[in-house]
Amino acid sequence: MKTVTLHDKTFRLLLRAADIDRAIAGMAERMNRELRDARPLFLVILNGAFMFASDLIKQITVPGTQISFVKVASYSGTRSSGEVRELIGLNEDLAGRTVVILEDIIDTGRSMAHLLDHLRGKHPDRLLVATLFHKPAAAECHIPVDYCGFPLGNDFIVGRGLDYDGLGRNLPDLYVLNPTV
Repeated sequence: MKTVTLHDKTFRLLLRAADIDRAIAGMAERMNRELRDARPLFLVILNGAFMFASDLIKQITVPGTQISFVKVASYSGTRSSGEVRELIGLNEDLAGRTVVILEDIIDTGRSMAHLLDHLRGKHPDRLLVATLFHKPAAAECHIPVDYCGFPLGNDFIVGRGLDYDGLGRNLPDLYVLNPTV
């Protein structure tokens, strides 16, 4: 079994990069069909969604596509802190636009709920949520997910943009925390 050690924790392989790539290609194909007349603005949530966004956006063929970035955070270590902090803002005018939020993972939903509330105040025509990974069992807020790569259990994961205290974002595969004995 393939494992990686980051800081003081060991993680085992959960999803291979090739499987993740196929899921992203499927999401891009669907978006290209559904958003072909929308002139979408893809809003990438930093830091975690940078790899997902890069892989996805290269496959988006919709004319007029734009990309912007925002940073919100609520994680510390392996648990959500419960505090949402908006760190980097948005400068684009969203009025009348189709905005597709690209997120690496939705678990409690607190950060996404905060962001959605903020963005609704900017009067977009549509707000869509695309996440590479979704943990429905961890949800504390209902978040409508329009595009999802993989629903997962409630285990802590790293790789493919997700980190454990700054390490693991660069891993192309997805790993899950090994249970302690």
